[in-house]
Amino acid sequence: MTPTVQRRIQLSLVVLGVLVTLIGAVIVAGAFRNDSKIDANRATAVAEVIAADRLHAAVNFVTPDGVLRNPKLGLLYPTQLATGQRILVDYDASDPDTLARPAGRNGSLSITPAVSIVAAGWVVVIVLMVSVAEIGRRGRRG
Repeated sequence: MTPTVQRRIQLSLVVLGVLVTLIGAVIVAGAFRNDSKIDANRATAVAEVIAADRLHAAVNFVTPDGVLRNPKLGLLYPTQLATGQRILVDYDASDPDTLARPAGRNGSLSITPAVSIVAAGWVVVIVLMVSVAEIGRRGRRG
């Protein structure tokens, strides 16, 4: 492998690492943005969890105008919920069909997964960069 090819591969890997870091930042920023939209017009209701798994929870709740709501994308921060459970949800009163979260949860719950994604991404990038450097070194020696 020529030094030019090696350098281009390693620069591409650094760009990949920066992209993974940006993805992590967008995850956290998006969570806090959603929270601020909910907090700007917050209303609370009792909801029933109609479906739940590790990454998604669907709920039904009734708003003060008597309309049954089911947020299209489910709840934000859906961990540790079970089907049939009744919980309090905070929702955006101006758009109850879009943003809802279990009461008491917020964007800070997105930090750990985002940091994990960024850390794992950089570990992969660093391992690949060291491997490319070693392959280049062996190619020049041999």
